[in-house]
Amino acid sequence: MVSEPYDCVVVGAGPAGLSAALNLVRARRSTLVLDSNRPRNAATLHAHGFLTRDGIPPLELRRLGRNEVEGYPDGEVASARVERIVAVEDGFLVTSRGIRGERDREVLARTVVLASGLTEELPALPSLRVYYGTHLHSCIECDGYEKKDATLALIGESDDLAERALLLSQWSDDLIVFTNGVGRISEAEEAALAARGIRVERRPIADLAGDLGTMTGVRLADGEIVARTAGFVRPRWVPALGFAAELGFARDAEGLAVVDAQGRTSMPGIYAAGDSTPPGPQQLIVAAGAGATVAATINRDLIGAL
Repeated sequence: MVSEPYDCVVVGAGPAGLSAALNLVRARRSTLVLDSNRPRNAATLHAHGFLTRDGIPPLELRRLGRNEVEGYPDGEVASARVERIVAVEDGFLVTSRGIRGERDREVLARTVVLASGLTEELPALPSLRVYYGTHLHSCIECDGYEKKDATLALIGESDDLAERALLLSQWSDDLIVFTNGVGRISEAEEAALAARGIRVERRPIADLAGDLGTMTGVRLADGEIVARTAGFVRPRWVPALGFAAELGFARDAEGLAVVDAQGRTSMPGIYAAGDSTPPGPQQLIVAAGAGATVAATINRDLIGAL
């Protein structure tokens, strides 16, 4: 049986979704947060750059946020995987599958916030996950400082490696870019990197090398091990928006939800914040700010025009 509609259903309990939910419940809007408990940063031990919470474990930040939302009478957070959202008269029907003992749900919502973020597709190296979140990271702004002055690798297969290498050189002057035989760096870009002391290694990679969980290098397909103690990888990011396939909002070339400055998508009643929107991956504090902006927008939109 479908209950009375929530003012808002928020999909995703990362900083964007929880920030939106917190500000909505403070506006006395009935809000349900549905989250699959599979955060993209689960492997990361510490989150950085979040004012007053620098160094906090990401899962602890999520726990604190959930508790704050649920501390208000209009706030509810459930562990559930959203499977489908469809437009119905006066709102949206949200269907979810409960996890961790939660029940399945089918609820009505006057508005929906898409804050489900992204999934990562990492380079296919056998041992990459062993070091990911400790020695290897994907967010340069988030973890660059912790790798300052280390012998760094930048591993990727995309066409923006040169740009990312220049950014990463802010934290270390000992950097090698590994294209795995796939990533595209032009001769002009390679020359510009070389002028900054950055080497480009185009040979394919076999795996990472290490001892007792400590990264020691990058093993190339020809057997050579290039000594490196840490680094960054360039994943392929895919929007986690499959459940919204039947909604007709505009997306960009990467599949991200296109929004205006207030977080509205092209479909009335559907909003988005955080990594689900261009430009994609964002620092946690930036995503939280976007969530707060969306909440203010929704509250005003629900009040209506004078």
